[in-house]
Amino acid sequence: MRRAKISIIGAGNVGATCAHWAAAKELGDIVLVDIPDKEGVAKGKALDLLCCGPIERFDSNITGTSDYKDIRGSDVVIVTAGIPRKPGMSRDDLIQTNVRIVKSVSEQIAEYAPEAIVILVSNPLDAMVYTAWKATGFPTNRIVGQAGALDVARFRAFLAMEIGCSIEDITALLLGGHGDTMVPLPRLTSAHGIPVSELLSSEKINACVERAKMGGGEIVKLMGTSAYYAPASGSIQMAEAIIKDKKRIIPCAAYCEKEFGVGGYFIGVPAVLGSGGVEKIIEIKLESAEQKLMSESIAHVKDLVKVVCDLFPELA
Repeated sequence: MRRAKISIIGAGNVGATCAHWAAAKELGDIVLVDIPDKEGVAKGKALDLLCCGPIERFDSNITGTSDYKDIRGSDVVIVTAGIPRKPGMSRDDLIQTNVRIVKSVSEQIAEYAPEAIVILVSNPLDAMVYTAWKATGFPTNRIVGQAGALDVARFRAFLAMEIGCSIEDITALLLGGHGDTMVPLPRLTSAHGIPVSELLSSEKINACVERAKMGGGEIVKLMGTSAYYAPASGSIQMAEAIIKDKKRIIPCAAYCEKEFGVGGYFIGVPAVLGSGGVEKIIEIKLESAEQKLMSESIAHVKDLVKVVCDLFPELA
């Protein structure tokens, strides 16, 4: 049986941690790619991780490179390339630099891994997914953004901390763009089937909602750069669902046309992930207040995409 192949673009904190999680789960062979100036970093991290195999008991081939020819035959390509946030920066502040980087990366993916499913992690996420879609020319089911997997994980963690229960027992859902306009749904959130409204006051639930929205910024303030353990973990959760054809429902930035009234943009929604990439969007009926928040989030995503198209008319 052929082993799956995962290529990770960007050997920084997020990319290297993606490689770590993927190797630990033995999802397949891994290629870690970075620019020529950082090829030594990519090769060094790949070799260092490879040497963990005998101890951690995983058997994956892990290589580092700056040559995109090495991504040929990839089943999944995870794009983490781009500049990270620094204190005082929003995700949106990264847009001009990271659109240029993701556009270039996407063109290389289209040339050397034309059958791959692409997971975007670079920020601002919703704009980067659009950029990759246009630059690769791939069908929408093979372009998806990692956002909801991370945002839901943060929301679940904060709720578990307040309730005093295992993180594993919390199930939650959120929609919308990756950032301050995301739309957590407390009414669809529970602890082992018990609605969180039975366990926490509305004030504490709302505090968890706000902390989930600002979770990335909280980490940037604490350590001076973007988070990487949890974003990488969310990315590999998605990759595993695709590689193993698990048909998992994972919130992610997927292309929606009629769903949720989006009108042809990538935005955070619950989606079934399997060997075909995004195989189905799960549409749920929203209450009026939730729909209002979702509409505001959609409008923000549209504004981001307009900035991309204004800066790079060839992506319109």
